[in-house]
Parts: sequence; structure tokens; C-alpha cells
Amino acid sequence: MFAVPEGKTIKNRLHLDLRADGSTTAEELQRLLSLGARRIDVGQGPDVSWVVLADPEGNEFCLLSRSVQDL
Repeated sequence: MFAVPEGKTIKNRLHLDLRADGSTTAEELQRLLSLGARRIDVGQGPDVSWVVLADPEGNEFCLLSRSVQDL
């Protein structure tokens, strides 16, 4: 990923949903935060099963919780 001098001006054309495979959701969240992601609020309620994050450039993505079927 390369930094650009311009700030984000429009909504993302692509939205990624990630799932932690091989680790817990909490471990993956900590890994992503340590890499520069930050939690953001896009209007999601407190009872959602995912975490909305943004990368250092402001691009949103979600970390999905693993469901019982995925274990």
C-alpha cells in the first residue's frame, strides 16, 4: 500500500470483510490495531457481531466474528 497526498473524498468502491482464521477474533483485532488500523463508527449499533475499522488511509473494513458453524 502506498500513501497518497490527497485525503479521502468519496465512499470506498470496495469494502473488505475479514474473518480471523487460525486465531481468535480478539487476537486478530489486536494484530490489526498494532498495524495501524483504528476503530471507527459508521452508525453500527452496539449489538453487531463485527468490528468496523479503518486503515491508516481511512479505508473502512470489517472484522467479522467467527460463528459457531465456523469452528
